[in-house]
Amino acid sequence: MTSPRTAELRRETSESSISLSLDLDGTGRSSISTTVPFFDHMLTAFAKHALVDLTVEAHGDTAIDVHHTVEDTGIVLGQAIARALGDKVGIARFGDALVPLDDALAQAVVDVSGRPYLVHGGEPAGFEFHLIGGHFTGSMVRHVFEAITMHAGLTVHLTVLAGRDPHHIAEAEFKAFARAFRQAVQRDERVDGVPSTKGAL
Repeated sequence: MTSPRTAELRRETSESSISLSLDLDGTGRSSISTTVPFFDHMLTAFAKHALVDLTVEAHGDTAIDVHHTVEDTGIVLGQAIARALGDKVGIARFGDALVPLDDALAQAVVDVSGRPYLVHGGEPAGFEFHLIGGHFTGSMVRHVFEAITMHAGLTVHLTVLAGRDPHHIAEAEFKAFARAFRQAVQRDERVDGVPSTKGAL
């Protein structure tokens, strides 16, 4: 019988409070409350398309900016991914996805490498300054993926290939990452041990 790939973490700072639970072998169920509505929408989409079960309760100094709460949630999600993956025995390791959302098209490639690295590009000029939903700046998309990749030990290439509407662009990025992540962390019965010639990830 395979061991459960789950994690429960809590992070408390003077800027935010995060409680998070993750099940990598879930069905896409989620309960997300970060006090940042658009970020809730993105994490819900991530859970649904990655087929993970995810619960997040977060709050922080959003009267100053959403930055701390959003970035700290990304940090905890990355840490939870790393913990839930454990020794990474029997995983597929690599995943890729190309996801459209109306005018937007995003591509994600994920390697559960143990080496944190993010290559991120293609967002249109000015995207980082746009307020999505009136509160979530486009720049936060990259910050979230930086936090996840760094703390989960993932190599991620995430590219926007097309897009005009900032909401659609951000959502396509999260969904592409989710689908590629789902492939990469899935168990593959043909994999013997860790999928690396080095014998470790």
